[in-house]
Amino acid sequence: MRKQTLLWIGLFFMSFQFMNAQGSPDYNGGLKVKFDEEGNKYLRVISWAQMQAGYNFDPATDASALNFNLRRARVLMFSQITDKFLILTHFGLNSLNSGSMSPTGKGEGSQLFMHDVWAQYNIAKDHSVGGGLHYFNGISRLNNQSTLNMMTLDNNRQSWATIGLSDQFARHVGVFAKGKFGKLQYRVAINDVTASTLDARTPDAGGAAVYNGRSILGSKDSGKAYAGYFEYNFLDQESNFLPYKVGTYLGGKKVFNVGAGFFLHPNGSVIDAGTLTIPDLQGEDVAIFAVDAFYDAPLGEDGSALTAYATYQSNDYGKDYLYSAYGTGSMLYGHVGYVFAGDKTKTRFQPYVSYGNNTYDAVNDDMNTLGIGVNAYMSGHNSKLTLEYKNQKFGSTDTSGLTLQAMIYL
Repeated sequence: MRKQTLLWIGLFFMSFQFMNAQGSPDYNGGLKVKFDEEGNKYLRVISWAQMQAGYNFDPATDASALNFNLRRARVLMFSQITDKFLILTHFGLNSLNSGSMSPTGKGEGSQLFMHDVWAQYNIAKDHSVGGGLHYFNGISRLNNQSTLNMMTLDNNRQSWATIGLSDQFARHVGVFAKGKFGKLQYRVAINDVTASTLDARTPDAGGAAVYNGRSILGSKDSGKAYAGYFEYNFLDQESNFLPYKVGTYLGGKKVFNVGAGFFLHPNGSVIDAGTLTIPDLQGEDVAIFAVDAFYDAPLGEDGSALTAYATYQSNDYGKDYLYSAYGTGSMLYGHVGYVFAGDKTKTRFQPYVSYGNNTYDAVNDDMNTLGIGVNAYMSGHNSKLTLEYKNQKFGSTDTSGLTLQAMIYL
């Protein structure tokens, strides 16, 4: 096991040496087609890919320990011909691997799908409204996380608190408003919830809640969800032009934000308060609240920088709810990373550590997740390698793995 771990670390640094030898392209905002001389009318296109090789320390007896995964392949486009309105389109696929591929590329797991499509109208200098399949989520910074510039290998899974339950891959169809009052930024939304859900269970008499209210109770009683996130920018002001939150600026800004958010889905879950012979289906509200803090700043003039984040999240999915990554209870999560001093035009290294603790009303066991990793930035987030060890303990389950990810976005 020790030899295998050393081999992975060696591959990480060999990959760095190879890619560094190719040089770093000068990235000036990507592909932007200007329709006027001032650049106020434009179409911008962003593309990115994340390829992973993962090693499971405890695979099933008939499973390979080493597996490959195209974690994300995406294209995002947005355009405006006046500063009064904007349209954004975002499509791609996720986690294409040997289990989701199909012989002719026509299977469900092989298909591109829409992540975001929305239209936005700017009603004042700092305030906008819009609608569509959107990512103006509530709850916390991580529930609005961009996948382009995460510090850790991936987002904290439990922070995407409704993914696949009330939405389509962390997006709802609905209307939103966003903007700022001085240093206070806001985003709020009213959304339809999806009629289908990962939790397709039916409630048992006297048992726990299931998150399937829209399909069981109907859209009149369980069709709408409400979300909001508010943050105060104490230092440098972050952009809220798009909803995607930055994971780390690598010291490019001096940011300290404190935020709070919510997600409320009335009658989102259902319990059966009756008996085996006489069911009594009752709706239970889904209510998720969080507070968080984010800090990212240079530590001097030598290129070193610190990134830190912490959040507390209260999860109420209904009585004793526990399904997949979700459960009624609470979550504490945080991560911290340090960029070593060095020339900003050359490769920079950022070791980091993350830790999450989830408690659940339905069981006595907590789930604890530890991540230890390092990023090698060849051209900022536009070309980077990430090596991460992750361990997760929940009851009698104890899983560990090592993942190497290469990412490029243009």
